[in-house]
Amino acid sequence: MNTFKLFAGGNFLLALVLISGCAKDPCGSGAGKVQDEAQCAGVSADEMSGSSIDYYADMDGGISKRPAELQARLAPYFPGITQKQAVERFARGRNNWIAWTAGNDRFWNEIGLYTFGNTDLLKTISNHPSLNYSRDNRWSYLGLVNEPCYEKSTEPQADRFGLWLDTRTDSCGPDPFADAKEYPGVAIGARGDNVEVGSYYGEGTGIVGLRLFTNPAFDAEAEAKWDPVRFYTDPSYYNDKNLVRPYRVGMSCAFCHVGPSPTNPPEDFENPKWSNLNSNPGAQYFWVDRILLWEKDEANYLSQLFHASKPGALDTSLVSTDYINNPRTMNAIYNLAARLEVGTKWGKEKLKGPERNNKQLNDYLPDDHPLDGFYEPPETVYTPRVLKDGSDSVGALGALNRVYVNIGLFSEEWLTHFKPVVGGKKISPFPIANAQKNSAYWRANESQTADVALFFLGSARPDYLADAPGAEQYLTENEQQLELGKEVFGKTCARCHSSKLPEYVFNDFFPDKGCVNSNYLTCWNDYWQHTKTAKFQQAMTKIVKQDDFKQDNFLSNELRVPVTLLETNACSPLARNALAGDIWDNFSSSSYKSLPAVGSVQVQNPYTGEVSDFKMPAGGRGYTRPASLISLWTSAPFLLNNSVGPFKYQGTVDARMESFNESIERLLWPERRVSSGQDEDYDYDFPFDVVTRSGKTHPGYIQVSNRTSSLSLNRGYLPDVVNRFQGLLSRWFPAVFTPEGVTLGPIPAGTPVNLIYNMDLQEVTKDKVDLIVKLIKDLKKLPPGATDEDAKKVFAHLVEPLIKVSSCPDYVTNRGHYFGTDYLPDSEKETPLTDAEKHALIGYLKTL
Repeated sequence: MNTFKLFAGGNFLLALVLISGCAKDPCGSGAGKVQDEAQCAGVSADEMSGSSIDYYADMDGGISKRPAELQARLAPYFPGITQKQAVERFARGRNNWIAWTAGNDRFWNEIGLYTFGNTDLLKTISNHPSLNYSRDNRWSYLGLVNEPCYEKSTEPQADRFGLWLDTRTDSCGPDPFADAKEYPGVAIGARGDNVEVGSYYGEGTGIVGLRLFTNPAFDAEAEAKWDPVRFYTDPSYYNDKNLVRPYRVGMSCAFCHVGPSPTNPPEDFENPKWSNLNSNPGAQYFWVDRILLWEKDEANYLSQLFHASKPGALDTSLVSTDYINNPRTMNAIYNLAARLEVGTKWGKEKLKGPERNNKQLNDYLPDDHPLDGFYEPPETVYTPRVLKDGSDSVGALGALNRVYVNIGLFSEEWLTHFKPVVGGKKISPFPIANAQKNSAYWRANESQTADVALFFLGSARPDYLADAPGAEQYLTENEQQLELGKEVFGKTCARCHSSKLPEYVFNDFFPDKGCVNSNYLTCWNDYWQHTKTAKFQQAMTKIVKQDDFKQDNFLSNELRVPVTLLETNACSPLARNALAGDIWDNFSSSSYKSLPAVGSVQVQNPYTGEVSDFKMPAGGRGYTRPASLISLWTSAPFLLNNSVGPFKYQGTVDARMESFNESIERLLWPERRVSSGQDEDYDYDFPFDVVTRSGKTHPGYIQVSNRTSSLSLNRGYLPDVVNRFQGLLSRWFPAVFTPEGVTLGPIPAGTPVNLIYNMDLQEVTKDKVDLIVKLIKDLKKLPPGATDEDAKKVFAHLVEPLIKVSSCPDYVTNRGHYFGTDYLPDSEKETPLTDAEKHALIGYLKTL
């Protein structure tokens, strides 16, 4: 992928390749001028107000089936709410989360073009025998949740244009959200002509979080050319940018967030019931490479790149690229009320200019409401921080709305601000004002997100191991050991992993409710040093030992921790999408943008292991918020990229605990970390000795290509102008243009994935282009079946130049978080925990 990004900024050759083959949008063009399909078709936001039917009542512990209990949960935040109102608003928020895709079916259809056919969600949802997957193994192979009330198709469906899609079972009745009369969709293009308009929720696909929509481009001419047999079997047919499919697939938030209930797991994970599913844990078993690349092909460099995402981790800047491979775990959503409370204590941030266009809870509440204290007009917000780098800092609703854009809401506008996937174009901010003016889907979504927040206030409760079947075999009854575990937690962990802290801390160390300004690093350092004192540790341990410690505790302080202290992989805190002038500029606060630089981190040459310093930039980057430890037993492997511990796909209580026990030991005993992210034969991870700031080493790994690969762009996805001159281009550039299309490579086995992908093209210079041209020429000289040693020889004189142009020259995956161990540097030395203390701590962590 990033190999051809490198030419896009200034090289005519690749500029030809990347000319869009998309038809001109009839709804206008250009940033600030284009309308979304709904507004273009005259559909108002009010006509898409959202359903309050409680179809998913069995989910989330069945809380909406107990109206009195739900009312009691919501009453502190919505005084006077009736049981009926509680259920209706709760259901409306949950329906948004699970079934509403906000018009992003257009986006996911177009992404197929930008990835040259590698991403095709219409194939992802299929059951055709030629595929590696079907409904029979979606959970075990893809990590996707099969939707109840559907069954596998075993033959092509005439009423679905010959596609092999799941069908709804008669016993469940029709999909209530597919009711086009109740929820009339957007009549545009061929919709309403030769294809049905359908519902604005689309239809179920048999996969939770993916919805099916008729394609407005599937007119009579397209239908005449449609061949479902060749769609599944003939590359010369489906590798065509002009192929119009009868359907588009939309994605809801549930796709990345709904998972099996840890405390009420399915008997059969391929066939769960609604009562076995939760909206909160996150898609912890999601295989990005298998889902977004429908055809498994390790010779394709995209497969090598996407495989760098461990199961349950995803690079959310993959589309609006920041030239950093940055897969991070899917966020679980627990104890939202406690999280909001943290924002009132030290989440004060300032909004300026277009940042103020974010909707706040106040916009939907009467005066003097219990939730109206999170915003003080015109510029002060008290905000939780959802992203791991703490950048989404404009209020809870703003953080939510950004997520919808990132999965395709108002893609008509969004995609004008960058070159999707391939990069090479200067990025500009996505303006909220443009969305509010030109997108009916955006306005409809804004009106629903307050109920999404309400839904989480009512549903996002911890999943305690004590409530899971068979828990007694994993929980200790040794009260003395649990008391010791609490003491260790209070002295070592709670300073970052508790939202309940000694009250004096909030004012003494973080003035002005958070000290979120250019002085933040001084405030943090003073606090951190204080946490090592007897005064703090005694006060904190007393709080941990109180009976109500876990109640309404987010188990994170939500502060921004310098990565120089954490020593975790630096790529996440280097993410720059939220910087001033970048794509998410409107969704990050001016306070965030004023944060000081944290200093230098230690990185290693991926070939020699040589240690060097990399200076972290200012402007918001360099920090990571501590993960919440709520339901920690459910979320192994650990660290922000799921890199420490073995992955167990089964999802059962036994499998979760097997992963937890091994993962937590590797975290607390770094010497037990292994040279692979998996315990099985997993040849994408290359053993690597990690040198910590203490000077001590432990086993680690970097992610490399496991075989020779190339980035191949099929002729069917190239612009017509390129194909017309294919013969001439082949003579001029024989290393790139071939009869089959464009090939960039070979990239030898053993090449660190991020050595190529992380090349910084935010500003393309002649030196960078010359470097890439030389890289491609050298790679082309490698013989077929080149060995790792051959690769090292080719890269020997290119490694340093490549590292110098890297957006993130940190290649070690499973490093960092050495608290409680003797791996801390002298400047941070604390008495390491004994083995007995670590085991006691593990026993206590299981209860969280």
